[in-house]
Amino acid sequence: MTVVGLISKNKESTYREEVQQLTAWCKANSLSLNVDKTKEMVVDFRRAQNDHSPLFIDGSPVEIVKSTKFLGVHLEENFPWSLNTTFITKKAQQRLYFLWRLRKAHLPTPILTMFYRGTIESVLSSCITVWFGNCTVSAIICKTLQRIVRTAEKIIGVSLPSITDMYNTSCIRKANSIVDDPTHPSHTLFTLLLSGKRYRSIWALTSRLCNSFFPQAIRLLTTQN
Repeated sequence: MTVVGLISKNKESTYREEVQQLTAWCKANSLSLNVDKTKEMVVDFRRAQNDHSPLFIDGSPVEIVKSTKFLGVHLEENFPWSLNTTFITKKAQQRLYFLWRLRKAHLPTPILTMFYRGTIESVLSSCITVWFGNCTVSAIICKTLQRIVRTAEKIIGVSLPSITDMYNTSCIRKANSIVDDPTHPSHTLFTLLLSGKRYRSIWALTSRLCNSFFPQAIRLLTTQN
């Protein structure tokens, strides 16, 4: 269970009330929150950051952490994505060994390609729309991840999609699913201009927002059209 709250103008009352309502709901439904396993992560992009007082549940403080794992993605405060990409790189490199062993066993190329897509490419492209566009050291990360793809190409002997192609394909696929679903909460972000061919861009004041999923997906859809 995850609770996400926005603290605006240093007013934490709404956020803390949300946690209190969750605690009350758990008690009313015969559920008990384990405070020892409950973690809080504060994301603050301001230059002048203030100390954040911890939450209290049933009189016990909730531990504030700098990183956590959520749905298979390693999240860090301020989202540098270095921890997540390091984990992905190690996991993909470990599976290259099994691909090499299959090659030594003289398996045909289609089988090797299928194994790569199912066990290595699936790791490299896991939630790629979330983290790839906003890596703080994107050039280094791209080279590291692309090196894994090139190694797999040498083992299999065929050309494989680059890490950037994986990202573009995933973005376009996800964006099209949002555009085709009027009930999606983010459907209104994809608005066609009067020409009916180009999507209205999202005005971004920071590079962090500019490189995030929605502005990138809108640019890719416009380029595709």
